[in-house]
Amino acid sequence: MKFSIEQKEINPLNHKINNVPVLEFRNVSFGFEDHQVLSDISFKLNKASTLIITGTHQSGKSVLMRLAIGLMPPDEGEIIIEGTHIEKMPEDQLLNIRANTIGLVFQESALFTSLTVYDNVAFRLREQGWEETRLDPIVREILRFVNLDNSLEKYWEELSVGMRRRLEIARALAGWPPLMLFDEPTAGLDPINTKDILNLILGARDIHNVSSLYVTKELWELWYIDTHYVTQNPDGTINVHQKDEKHPQNTNVLVLKDGKLGFYGKPSEFEHSTMPEVLELTHPKGFFPIE
Repeated sequence: MKFSIEQKEINPLNHKINNVPVLEFRNVSFGFEDHQVLSDISFKLNKASTLIITGTHQSGKSVLMRLAIGLMPPDEGEIIIEGTHIEKMPEDQLLNIRANTIGLVFQESALFTSLTVYDNVAFRLREQGWEETRLDPIVREILRFVNLDNSLEKYWEELSVGMRRRLEIARALAGWPPLMLFDEPTAGLDPINTKDILNLILGARDIHNVSSLYVTKELWELWYIDTHYVTQNPDGTINVHQKDEKHPQNTNVLVLKDGKLGFYGKPSEFEHSTMPEVLELTHPKGFFPIE
C-alpha cells in the first residue's frame, strides 16, 4: 500500500461540515417475539466522523447495523439518515436510500467471483444507471485509492485475501457515499492487511468526508482510528499521520451490553471509564486492572 507514517501540522478539511447528522438513532428499540435485542438506543453520527461500536458477543451490534440501513424496522424510535426518517419508509424508497447514500462492508464476502476487479466496482454504479463515460473515471479513481489500479482485469481467484477485502471496500465506496457501515471488516486478516484497511477507512473519512459506523471487538483498532488521520498527495499516494491536540476529535465509541447503551462518548472517556460495561472490555479478567 502507498502509505507513510509521519507527524505534521493538520490540514483543515476542504469541505464545509454541516450540522445535520449523517445518521441518528432516537430511542430505538427492537426485539424478536419475547426476546428484546435493543432497548432505547440513541446516538448521532456527524459528517466526516467515525462511530466505533463494540461490546461482548450477542450484545446487539449486528442488529443495530441492519436497523441503520432499513433491513428491519424498529419496534419503537426514530432512525434518520441525512435528515430523512427511514423507520417507516416503503421498501422502494429504502432501496433508493441504500443505493445512493450507504456503502456496506460486512464479514461475508459480497464479491462477484465471475467479474473482474473493474467490473465488481462498476457493478453498483451500472445498476444505478450511470453512463460508461461518467462511470469509468470514478471506478479508476476508487481502485487507485485502494491500490488496485494495476489489477483491473484480475479475477477473484487471482487476488490475495487482503486484495479481496480492499476490493470489497472499493465496491462499497464507489461514488463516495456519505455513510459507510463496516461490520468487523478486518476479521481474518493479518496485522499488516488490517492496518491497510484501517488506513483506507481513515482516508475515506479525512479526504472524502465519508462517515462510518465501525463494528469491532479489537480495541487496538479503536485506538488506531482515534489517534491517526490521513492526507493525500497530488500523485494520489496517502500519508498517515499521528494526531496531536490540535486535531479535531471526530471519533466516538458506543458500547452495547445486552442490547442496552452501556457507554457512549469519546475514546479518552472510554479509556478512563470505570463503568462495568467498559471494564468488561478493557480489563476482562475480573473487570478491574491488576495492581
